[in-house]
Amino acid sequence: MMKKLSLQWRLTIITTLFIAVICGCLTMFVYRNGVYYIDTLKDTVDAQGSEAGGEKTEEIYIDIPDDKWDDFANNFSVQVYNSKADYRKRSLLFSALMAIFGGIVTFFISGRALRPLCEFSDKIEEVQAQNLADSRIEENKVKELNQLSVSYNRMLDRLSEAFEVQRQFTANAAHELRTPLAVIQAQLDLYHSTEHPKNDECTEQTIRMMTEQNERLGKMVKTLLDMSELQTVTRDEKIELDALVEEVLADLEPLALKKDIKLIGKCDMVTMMGSDILIYRLVYNLVENAIKYNKPCGQVTVTAAKQDKNICLTVSDTGNGIPEELKERVFEPFFRVDKSRSRALGGVGLGLALVHEIVRVHGGSIRVKDNNEGGTVFEVLL
Repeated sequence: MMKKLSLQWRLTIITTLFIAVICGCLTMFVYRNGVYYIDTLKDTVDAQGSEAGGEKTEEIYIDIPDDKWDDFANNFSVQVYNSKADYRKRSLLFSALMAIFGGIVTFFISGRALRPLCEFSDKIEEVQAQNLADSRIEENKVKELNQLSVSYNRMLDRLSEAFEVQRQFTANAAHELRTPLAVIQAQLDLYHSTEHPKNDECTEQTIRMMTEQNERLGKMVKTLLDMSELQTVTRDEKIELDALVEEVLADLEPLALKKDIKLIGKCDMVTMMGSDILIYRLVYNLVENAIKYNKPCGQVTVTAAKQDKNICLTVSDTGNGIPEELKERVFEPFFRVDKSRSRALGGVGLGLALVHEIVRVHGGSIRVKDNNEGGTVFEVLL
């Protein structure tokens, strides 16, 4: 049970129990002393009542007639017993109140003492690849956490370097691949532009396969370049999102007609600041995927509306949907829900990864939900 409690609650409970034990011991000590002296007083009265011949003693003498002495002794004994019981109740109640008060004070004091640790935890929770520099923790703020802060900041530096090396490698690899692919494509185009009567069916099939795979590699390299250059794109343009969505739907109308998919736009007049090119690419990729992986005679609905201080953009389809365990993985580069179908549709497995990066650089979030009418809903908050 204790393992599931926070450190603040553990300190509170332990301190409260400690206070309760101390108060209990103190109460028992005072109570025993009180009982002892009350009993002494009672014994004194009893002793005085048993005096026979008027022999002089040092004890306090209470002058009570003999015929009333029995009643007085009984009443006095009852009063002593009641006094002891009342004293015990008051002592225990006072100890309980003191323990509770001590626990409350301990809770708030420990909360204040542990606040730097909570802030440290919140900082770690906010860490993402794009905000490593903003997630550094001020050193020497708390003496006990200083070494932990230093180690944490050094870890962020190493992570930042690793991410930068990864981005640089991706960009360099994409640049290096683009040139030989362009040369291969040029040669294939030249080959197609001339007649080759001596080619057999096997040769034609090989050339056709090489052309398709080269185009696919070209798309992949272009997408990798786009992803590596996202950070350098300016994001200070005013974008009318409803007009942008209409433009995307118009551009994808031929593909939708080819697959007999109905496109529906339900966008409020909302504007945002960002990169017009990147937001267009974001919407285009989501709608294109919704068309490609939809059922025949299905529909794709795009909505955009203001939601508190954010803009909520959704793209929903009536396709087969995405299994719950794969919803978080669809944004991974080269991940495919249905690999065979994705290849048949010409995808390279980077469309949603690019969408995720565009959302990230705009400081937004994206998640996948099930459509009530069957299919999938991509919800973007910008």
